[in-house]
Order: sequence, then structure tokens, then C-alpha cells
Amino acid sequence: MLASLAFVFLGGLFFASIVEKIKLPRIIGFLLVGIIIGPHLLNLLDSSLLNNSAAFRRIALIIILIKAGLTIDIKDLKQVGRPAIFMSFLPASFELFAYMIFAPFLLGLSLMDAALLGSVMAAVSPAIVVPRMVDLIDKGYGKKKTIPQLILAGASLDDIVVIVLFTSFLSMAGGAKINYFTFLNIPLSIMSGVLLGIVFGLGTYHLFKSVKILHPIQKMILLPSLSFLLVAMENWLEGEMAFSGLLAVMTMATAFKVKAQKEESKLLGKSFGNIWIAAEILLFVLVGAAVDIDYLGNAGLSAVFMILVALAIRSIGVLISVSGAHFNRKEKLFIVIAYLPKATVQAAIGSLPLAAGLPSGQLILSVAVIGIVVTAPLGAILIDSTYQHLLSQDKNE
Repeated sequence: MLASLAFVFLGGLFFASIVEKIKLPRIIGFLLVGIIIGPHLLNLLDSSLLNNSAAFRRIALIIILIKAGLTIDIKDLKQVGRPAIFMSFLPASFELFAYMIFAPFLLGLSLMDAALLGSVMAAVSPAIVVPRMVDLIDKGYGKKKTIPQLILAGASLDDIVVIVLFTSFLSMAGGAKINYFTFLNIPLSIMSGVLLGIVFGLGTYHLFKSVKILHPIQKMILLPSLSFLLVAMENWLEGEMAFSGLLAVMTMATAFKVKAQKEESKLLGKSFGNIWIAAEILLFVLVGAAVDIDYLGNAGLSAVFMILVALAIRSIGVLISVSGAHFNRKEKLFIVIAYLPKATVQAAIGSLPLAAGLPSGQLILSVAVIGIVVTAPLGAILIDSTYQHLLSQDKNE
């Protein structure tokens, strides 16, 4: 595994430097090197790393969610209000319905399989969106109007809604009867995640306050350790209680920031930002390694067209969500752009229908792979190249 990790980091840094020279986001370099050294091309990665790829990707995602929580100002979240609630489900719902309407004609799927595909594709990628919104908050772009905060909150809740829907549709596609009580898991996951995150955050603050001998590095170890515990609890409570571990992680960090001294939370946030530099490489190289290019030709241009149509309809949902808010046209356009990229969720669940033995599984996986290849670089490029033109910067930041 050590040689594989060397290939991941050295290859990631090398390819990132190349793509940055041609003014492209480094994420494209990470994805490319992952595809090249992954099992479907050069096959340079050890099986032990690939078998634990999902766990490593989850760890990297936890790091940036801690950083996000330590960056968010609770006063800003209070200002977000209604648009954040709508952004958590309306764009994903519009995209899901787009697949249900058009996928039967464009891809030859049944209505149930189209709904399952829509639930795979409807989630925005937190791994692409979250670090970019954190960076915008740090730079002061759109912060006064709470635009990055809105996108952070909406994207975090969006994934919960989509994954619950995916689980339900996968069961129904396998022959199970529809269980309406399953949909209650959406608000329950959100409420339990927020509540437990607050408990852990306040508990962490009092621990740090009472044990004054704790070194800053020890604090940096404790925060992710508690975060790993929260995410593990999601699996422990499965079937017993709906719970979102990732939402709890970000809430924990936010609750800690509310109580902690400004300098302490700022220092911890900067430290986790530095850790993210390495975690980002690991995350996206492993996402690239999960992309099987053999599937790219299975769905063809019809899949690309379907994805673009669904994104256009999703964008209508975004615009409806922010209608009536205090955003101008440029800011609304940026919010639409920020809600385009797909990556981590699709890499995590895109293969599950195939693993479940569904006849449509291979096609669903093919569309998920194409979705990652098309929208992850596109979304990253558009966010990175437009925020300075579409958002105003707070000069006091």
C-alpha cells in the first residue's frame, strides 16, 4: 500500500501542476491520475488501498466538513433562511423528475429504473462544492449576502434527501413494496444529525476548556476522532434510528466555534485547511480510480444529452429556490453553477444497482461514470473561473 500511496500523492501533485499551468482546476489533474493509475488502466494501486477506498474518501470528506464547520458563522446561517430549505430538496427533486420523464425515451429505462437513476444523479458533490465555498468565505466573496453559506447548507442537506430516496427506490426496484414511512427518515436524519452534532460540539468545547493542558495538536486529533465516531454511529444506528453522520460532523464543528474563542477556532480551521491539501489529493485520485472508462461507451451521447437536460431542469429548481431572496442575477447564476458538479455520491452509490443484480445496473453505472467525468471538471472550472466576476467581495475581510 505504501507504493500505491506514493503513486497517489506524487502523481496527483505532478498532474495538478500541469493542469494549473493551462489555467484548469487541480481537481482535473487528480481525477486524471486516478483514472490512469487505477485498476481499469495501468492498475498500479494495491488492492488493499482500493478495497478501503470508500473509507479513505470518507475521511477526506470529514476533514473538509470540519473545516467548513469551523468557518461558518452561525449569524450567517440564520440569515440564509427559506432558500436553504428549498435548496436542500427542490433542485434534486427537479433533476429526479427530469430523469423520470426523459430517461425512458432517451435511455430505454422503465419508470422505476429511471427514478433509481435520477436518485443516483441528483446529489451535488460536497467534495467539490464544500472546499470551494469555504475558500470563498475566507476570501470574503459573497459572504455578506451569505451565498457560500447558503450553498454549503443546501448541499449538505441535499445529499441526505437524495440518499434516502435512492435507498427507497433501490428496494422497490428489487421488488419490495413502497414504504412511505421510509421518507420520514429525511427530516429525522437532519434533526438527529444537528442535535447530536450540537451535543458533541458543546461537549468538545467544555473538554478543551476544562483540560487546559491539551496541546493544539491533541485538539486536532480529538476533533476528527469524534467526527469518525459520529460517522460510525450512522452505521451502528442503521435500522434503529435515522441519522446523518456527515451533517453531525459539520454541526459539531460549528457548535464548537460558537462557544470557543475566535483565535482558537481560527487556528484549528487553518490547521484543517492545511490537512485538506493532502486529503484533497487522496479523495479525488481515488474517485478517479473508481471510474471505469469501459462504461463510458455503453450509454453514449444519449447519456450525455440526458445529463445536460437534467442539469438544465435542476437549474430551474435552483432559481425557484432563491426567487424572492436578495440576490441579483449574477449571484443567482453563480448559485446555479455551484449546484452542477457530481462526483463523490455518484462514485459511492453508482455501482450498487449493478451489485444488486438489477438488469439496468450497468447502464445506471455508465451514466454515473459519465456524470462524474462531465460535471466534476465542468463544475470546478465554472466555479473557479466565475466567482470573481459574479460575486462581490467584502473589502473588510
